[in-house]
Amino acid sequence: SGAQYGTISPGFPKHQYPAGETVERVRQYLSLVGASGLVVAVDQWSKYLIRLRLVPGEQWAPWDWLQPYARLIHSSNTGAAFGIFPDGGLIFTVIAILVSGAILYYFPRVPMGQWHVRLALALQLGGAVGNLIDRLLQAGRVTDFISLGGFPVFNLADASISVGVAILVVTMILEERRGKRAGAELEGEVAASEPEHSPS
Repeated sequence: SGAQYGTISPGFPKHQYPAGETVERVRQYLSLVGASGLVVAVDQWSKYLIRLRLVPGEQWAPWDWLQPYARLIHSSNTGAAFGIFPDGGLIFTVIAILVSGAILYYFPRVPMGQWHVRLALALQLGGAVGNLIDRLLQAGRVTDFISLGGFPVFNLADASISVGVAILVVTMILEERRGKRAGAELEGEVAASEPEHSPS
């Protein structure tokens, strides 16, 4: 009956979802938007403070002895994270949009138990959107400000993307090892269950 399904607009194909499934999808998207939205909010707020307090190129550290190792510096780039490929601003704008769309599509399909994968996707979405906002509002330039030693200057969106990727890589490695271990255990059980044939 109609009460069992979400509202279907007349004239559209009847890709009907049970009402419970629709509610669950909305709940999942809300969790994604909440987590990634927090990343975007903190990223944009930090960049706003840097642009407000430091002129381009200016550096700041709470103590002089710390400045050679860690400091804030008002910088910007037109490339990817950490300033690589500085001439690829438009390309990375398109990539950010495509990646965001892919995450939005894939997120509801991740099992609820794989919370670490969901967290990784939310971090990557927040980072991608955070830098995308900069590109769209600042003529293709992204504000960077975190400088550690001789490492390229980056921002919180870059860090969020990197942490998300690291979580996915670690998850893939652990899943592969778990799969190999389970396969080895299964082979051992099969071998143990096979009857021994005495020589004739």
